[in-house]
Amino acid sequence: MPGVPEVGAPVSPLLVAALLLAAGEHLRALGFPHPTVQQVTEATGASRSRAYELRDALLAGLPSLLRPVGRPPAPTRAVDPDTAHELRGDIMTFVMSHPGCVYGGAERRRYDDTFRRFVLDLREQHPDVDLEHFADAIRVPLGTLKEWLGRGPESGTGEPGEDTSTQDDKADDASSTSQSAEIQTVLSSWKTWRGSLGDFYLHVRDQLRISFGRSLISQILFVNGQRRPQRRGGRSPDERALRGAFETFFGGAQWVGDGSPIPVTINGQRFGFNLELNVDAYSGGFVGMSVRDEEDSAAVTEALVDGIANTHEAPLALLLDNRPSNHTPQVDAALGDVTLRIRATTFRPQNKAHVEGGFGLFQQSIPELDLRGHEPRELARQVLVLVAQTWARTLNHRPRDDRGGRSRVELYNEPITAEQVDAARAALEERCKKQNRARLTALTRQDPIVRALLDDAFRRLALLDPEHHLRVAIARYPIDIVVEGIAIFEAKHRVGTLPPGVDARYLLGIVQNLGNEREGIAIAQELLRARLDARDRMLVPLVEAREDARRHTPDPCDRVLRFADLALATDRLVDRLFWLLAAADEIITHVGEHPAPIIAAAARRIHATHRVAYRERLEAVSVIVANVVPLA
Repeated sequence: MPGVPEVGAPVSPLLVAALLLAAGEHLRALGFPHPTVQQVTEATGASRSRAYELRDALLAGLPSLLRPVGRPPAPTRAVDPDTAHELRGDIMTFVMSHPGCVYGGAERRRYDDTFRRFVLDLREQHPDVDLEHFADAIRVPLGTLKEWLGRGPESGTGEPGEDTSTQDDKADDASSTSQSAEIQTVLSSWKTWRGSLGDFYLHVRDQLRISFGRSLISQILFVNGQRRPQRRGGRSPDERALRGAFETFFGGAQWVGDGSPIPVTINGQRFGFNLELNVDAYSGGFVGMSVRDEEDSAAVTEALVDGIANTHEAPLALLLDNRPSNHTPQVDAALGDVTLRIRATTFRPQNKAHVEGGFGLFQQSIPELDLRGHEPRELARQVLVLVAQTWARTLNHRPRDDRGGRSRVELYNEPITAEQVDAARAALEERCKKQNRARLTALTRQDPIVRALLDDAFRRLALLDPEHHLRVAIARYPIDIVVEGIAIFEAKHRVGTLPPGVDARYLLGIVQNLGNEREGIAIAQELLRARLDARDRMLVPLVEAREDARRHTPDPCDRVLRFADLALATDRLVDRLFWLLAAADEIITHVGEHPAPIIAAAARRIHATHRVAYRERLEAVSVIVANVVPLA
């Protein structure tokens, strides 16, 4: 066999011999021609024993040459044992100093706001530790930690709330408040407690061995200014006091119209329709109706035409609610010059009691509309028309005990005089004039910039307001409230959280709620300013606490976060506004022209405080932003 030629860089003959011997095993296995061991050693001049040693080394190293495609995985950063020990020690010290800050079982563990903020601070101190190892060191689930850091969905955690699984104990007698030692024990324990109120009740009873009931504990905390209970809003006034306030004239003077959704099921398939109904205000008779897919201008027009066909004359006025589809040119054309259009009073359902009561009777009278047949939708519509017509005609001829035994038809067809017609028309026209004068007055008082913003928003969102009534109502609010209301509406529209079928009235409701909130906040702010000027005794400790916090917290950003925590730690509105304004003042004074990062950090701290309701957290962020970045 000839000598092995030199290929590429010079290679040791011994290594060439080992390579050929290693290849020979694979050549023999595959049935290919191959040299013998003697031919290899003679051609290379290598030692046989040394060639075999290198062959074994080559065969052992071959698997390491095969690597997967792509970049090799980065090595996992293991947490240093001393760092992990330090993290666990910090967590244990905090939990021991704040009993109740972590509670609940292993499957549904809960965390207090102070613990959540402590973990956020601890993470900022150890940013180089891998997040997975950091979560393992502090014994918080990785998904929960990511949620707190804003990186992913929350897992295995719940917001702290009051435990409602056990029933309320009977409140002890008021004389038990004389046990001042036990009361002081309850108050001192509450100051360091970080769990829910329900768990605090159990802690007082089982761990402190104080036999106070839940009501008494709540009263003690409230009287001493430690906790303000959340109370539901009061009920509306008794609507019976408003009965008889609707002015009526005679049959045919004024109709009341409205729509109501009616479901129909055919062959297991459910369809939705709108029943538009016109009711005479004087007699309560059902004069006209329309059944369509939705409540729109065509439904109002069809119901009006049907009522005129049944009574052979148009009414003097038709009362409709403030839905934009009720006030379009199509409806105006159907009303003509004969019938006046009257708007229902906003937020007064009893203003349309005639038609609302009619829908209530209809819902009580009809059976479940579950039918079987062909062409489901058209069959469903026809059946609904027949049922509604049968019900209305039957009810119209039923005697009414509250109207002297006369039916709705008899009341509607009572003889009327020309003087009654003239008086009713004059009263209805005067009502329309008052509405128009009020609308024009409000229009002249509006800010043109606000109107331009609303026009753009209504056009962009395709909101229906043909007569600008809703824009007039919204434009009376300050520009910052209008801007925030439009932003909230657009955000809800973008993420799909708007209720189905909403229109511009929903935007008006948002702006009204914001206006009420800002008015309350403004009143509290002015009260706070007045008390600061007078150095009221109640605010002296707050001023001292603010100055103390400034001395012990030299960094302005840390002071802002500290003031935000103090604002949400109190339940009194004046105290909360004091700290929020203090945080805003720190941002304005020390942060400078780029306040966005510190505002974002403060917002994260505020929204991490789950003991405060979401609405109150939004208000707190709004107070800081409004004072740091005013629009006017």
